Amino acid sequence: MSSPTVRREGGAGGMTATITPQGAPNRRNTELVLLVFAVLIPLFAYADTGLAMDGRVPAGMLEYGLGMGLFAVLAHLSVRRFAPHADPLMLPIAALLNGLGLVFIWRLDKARQLAHNFPAAQNQLIWSGLGIALFIAVMALLKDHRLLQRYTYIAGLGALVLLAVPAFMPTRASDFGAKIWIHVGSFSIQPGEFVKIILPIFFSGYLMVKRDALALASRRFLGLYLPRGRDLGPIIAVWVLSLMILVFETDLGTSLLFFGIFVIMLYVATERTSWIVFGLLMAGLGFWGVASTERHVQTRITDWLHPLAAAPNGGGVGQIGQALFALGSGGVVGTGLGQGNSWLIGFAAKSDFILGTIGEELGLTGLMALFMLYALLFERGLRTALAARDPFGKLLAVGLSGAFALQVFIVAGGVTGTIPLTGMTLPFMAQGGSSVITNWALVAILLKISDVARRPAPTPGAAAEPTQVPGSS
Repeated sequence: MSSPTVRREGGAGGMTATITPQGAPNRRNTELVLLVFAVLIPLFAYADTGLAMDGRVPAGMLEYGLGMGLFAVLAHLSVRRFAPHADPLMLPIAALLNGLGLVFIWRLDKARQLAHNFPAAQNQLIWSGLGIALFIAVMALLKDHRLLQRYTYIAGLGALVLLAVPAFMPTRASDFGAKIWIHVGSFSIQPGEFVKIILPIFFSGYLMVKRDALALASRRFLGLYLPRGRDLGPIIAVWVLSLMILVFETDLGTSLLFFGIFVIMLYVATERTSWIVFGLLMAGLGFWGVASTERHVQTRITDWLHPLAAAPNGGGVGQIGQALFALGSGGVVGTGLGQGNSWLIGFAAKSDFILGTIGEELGLTGLMALFMLYALLFERGLRTALAARDPFGKLLAVGLSGAFALQVFIVAGGVTGTIPLTGMTLPFMAQGGSSVITNWALVAILLKISDVARRPAPTPGAAAEPTQVPGSS
């Protein structure tokens, strides 16, 4: 008979921690307390924005607060039931980012007076609810993350299909030359967002089997152990595929994300710095080659290098220039919620350029706080990878965390003029149903890996946890 659960009073902030019979702390109460703040902070931001723009509290504040509170409680209960030992910070951080994103989308909608009921914010709230539903489904149905290893090559094939389909679909004027959407009537979906979950599954299963061969070195050159020539096949194949995405779909963001995930996971699997060097060289060479011939990519580079070039001739300022003006006017502490003018950027203000709104109204201080939240979520993912007991779980946690962090870097780099603009969405913050749904699924998988990694070791005499993939022979 197992010993009863023991409760320990005190700890950080005086919160109560539940102790399992084996002595490992259960942090679900900590998660619940943090979720309360994750709901209250966007709620106060919503009220502050309404007061600044209309002089009164928004009429829908109660419904917004109840909706976000319900989403948070349902997600928390699913974690408490299906992943009791999971990391306590990931869910609150994701809920806080999602809530703040809803506030900024509502603020931008209201500034442009698109409709009386501001449909973009309402649609994003619906998509957020669907994302939470998928989060709960993953928590309930994915009994063990190692089950995903059985679908390694199916995941690879599915990723290729999702990446290729947009190239054969008709584009619309709103796509601005990039073939990254699948349109069915008024409904549209961005397959590249789902690929950032499916590809790490494939790469994890593949690299777990091939990592010993890929880690072998042929000779040492300039302090680096060079890989054998016959082992260059995988990275060359992924490089060619990423270039095909860039050529046929003119999608710089997905191409960078696709190749970057593989290089990161290849380095982690083999611990060879030479793979990072080869990856950077190949990415630079491929980008230079495509940029020399593809007009859409050339336009992106020109806008990046000369964001204010058309201003002296009365041609106006492009999106990057407008974003830089917005960030500059925000200064250190910002203009205040609801008191900026970044909505002048246009439709893009609610996608990747929502970062310009945050920088203008919350200033450099707010941007740093936002990046700290992203960095903390990334750090918890890496901590999960370090704690994972199986190599597949380690690689999968690294791949998912790396995909998330790489997307944040690509978006932030494009908006701030650090790298060419890609058109990707800022995770959890920007408008986009595909993005918010896949990001919630990504967090759910990380939590399942974390639950297995943090689960207490079996007591003496108990059956040991199987090391093979569940369901395998």
